[in-house]
Amino acid sequence: MWDPVWEDIFASQEWGKYPGEELIRFVARGYYRAPNRKDVRFLELGCGPGANLWFLAREGFAFCGIDGSATAVERAARRLDAESPGWRDHSSLHVGDIGELPFNDGYFDAVIDIEALSCNGYESARAIYAEAARVTRSGGRLFSRTFAEGSWGDGTGEPVGRDAWRCAEGPLMGKGMCRFTRLGDIPELIAPYRADAIEMLSASYDGRTNVVKEWLISASRP
Repeated sequence: MWDPVWEDIFASQEWGKYPGEELIRFVARGYYRAPNRKDVRFLELGCGPGANLWFLAREGFAFCGIDGSATAVERAARRLDAESPGWRDHSSLHVGDIGELPFNDGYFDAVIDIEALSCNGYESARAIYAEAARVTRSGGRLFSRTFAEGSWGDGTGEPVGRDAWRCAEGPLMGKGMCRFTRLGDIPELIAPYRADAIEMLSASYDGRTNVVKEWLISASRP
């Protein structure tokens, strides 16, 4: 479920200080009009050092973050303590396995995945999405940003499962296993969520020689 290489990465370098525009848009469109934002509960899978949680805290939402890296969670807590006083009154951080979530059924209004599930094999990812759906209320939502087939690094290095590689090139080189999701697999992967929208985000590098491709998946829990 979690590759220990990420503990070394988080311990040795700065990583992910600010949220992506796509997540900000998801939150703004879906939840900015909530009468009381602290009544809206988010869960982030693989929260890392807390860039997305920092954003949620500043916007007044409640949240839980979970990550396998104790270093990442410690960094997230330090930043939240320094920049968002009072966050512990309604939110929490956890070191743990995103495949075995320590939360009650239907507890969250929305679940966030920013590339965490791309670090898991196909069957493991299916199980994690299902576990995330378990803790999402009926009518709640999922936002998942995950590497897409054909992205830089796909098909390079050592194969380690279905559509998964220890990449020999690109931004994922040296970062453990990465799985590159095929469009046709998304409905099965995210079930029992149902996809509302699937978009592609791409960015080119090295004079457009290499392209990083990511799926932006918005889905709902029946």
